[in-house]
This record gives sequence, structure tokens and C-alpha cells, in this order.
Amino acid sequence: MIIYDRLWETMKRKGISQYSLIQHHQVNEAQLDRLRKNMVTKTTTLSRLCEILDCEIEDICQYTKDSPEET
Repeated sequence: MIIYDRLWETMKRKGISQYSLIQHHQVNEAQLDRLRKNMVTKTTTLSRLCEILDCEIEDICQYTKDSPEET
């Protein structure tokens, strides 16, 4: 499972709010909701976030093994 907890930490560290992503960088609000819920997202979206935040992909997401009850 890919989780996006690091995205929110990176945004805070870089001083970029969700409002800023939506209003100034035209990131779709629904996409941010999908990231919040650790749902599927396009690699183009991840690439764009890396560009906006000037960071590496590891600063946005990480892989964790699914627990047995999730599979």
C-alpha cells in the first residue's frame, strides 16, 4: 500500500498549504482528497507535486506492506 503521510509533512515544512495548491498551482481539490485517503493517484500528479514542492518522491509517499486483514 502506498501512503501519503509524508506529503502533508513536506507541505508543512515547505510552507505550502492545500489552499495554495488549489488556488495558485491548480491542483484539483478532489485529488488532494484522494491523497488524504491514500487512494490511487496518477504518477503525473505525483510528479507535479514534486515539482511544486521542490522535493523527491520519497518526501511525498512511502510503501508499506498491507496487513493480513487488508488483503
